[in-house]
Amino acid sequence: MTNNNSTLSVTFEETRKKFGTLVALDRLSLQIPRGSVYGFIGPNGAGKTTAMRILVGISKPTSGTIKVLDADDVKDVRHLIGYLPEEKGLYKRMRVIDYIVYFGRLNGMRKRDAIAKAKGLLSEFQLADWEKEKCQALSKGMGQKVQLMATLVHDPILMVLDEPFSGLDPVNVEVVRSIILNKVKENSTVILSTHIMEQAESLCDAVVLINKGKAVLEGPIDEIRKGDVVSVDHEGEVSVFDGLQGVVSVKQIGRAATLEVDPECDLQTLLKSICERTKVTQFNANSASLHEIFIREVGGSEATSETTADA
Repeated sequence: MTNNNSTLSVTFEETRKKFGTLVALDRLSLQIPRGSVYGFIGPNGAGKTTAMRILVGISKPTSGTIKVLDADDVKDVRHLIGYLPEEKGLYKRMRVIDYIVYFGRLNGMRKRDAIAKAKGLLSEFQLADWEKEKCQALSKGMGQKVQLMATLVHDPILMVLDEPFSGLDPVNVEVVRSIILNKVKENSTVILSTHIMEQAESLCDAVVLINKGKAVLEGPIDEIRKGDVVSVDHEGEVSVFDGLQGVVSVKQIGRAATLEVDPECDLQTLLKSICERTKVTQFNANSASLHEIFIREVGGSEATSETTADA
């Protein structure tokens, strides 16, 4: 039995997944609220796709539990979930509209309802003229849109989207963004993975950063980005920041310094201390971007190696 009025869509509890000796997911514990956009971010092979496959029932955890829409077995609520996998699985010889309708039927829709919804989606995605074409005729971006339509056709209350913006042009990125936000307005939940930090930052209410199977950071975007970076233009050397209370690290290029500070650091006290040591021409407290946090937590070499594969 499921309770669609629950405040939580998904709960991971000490969820672990091993492939032989490889630990792909290491005791992941998360609570994902209903009516939100939740992001899985992390480098290639971090475990994001593994977590998503467990979530939709394709894979089973080695240990720990997962509850989806209050169900202990995801099979009981599979018809309420829309899943867009990262790997593309279009049936090349099937007509576009038949492909979308097929997935609607798999999720319990009547044929005429599935056809009507498919036609509406094709129009919304500006592919109405392609409905009778075979999937093999589609470009990469078109194929991504058709797979997304197959994910949406049965109006799921939980959408799990693995790299949903892959292959889309800017116009269709905005179409997908609009669809995601509209689903959330209807109290549906969208869980997505992306390596485009700007998309995660602008769309997600909360994120988990997974690295080497473990949750490194988790929480609301505003909390994760909470101002822990200070920019200072001054006339001294980088050594003027040595020993300042609350300063975690300093990077300086020319006269422009970037300070990582403790979240509890009193910025007025910090500014006063800096002014006692050097002439300050500019002082700005900024929230760190998600990209900066990603690089800091994961490391530059791994963070720039994101591809379409994942563990």
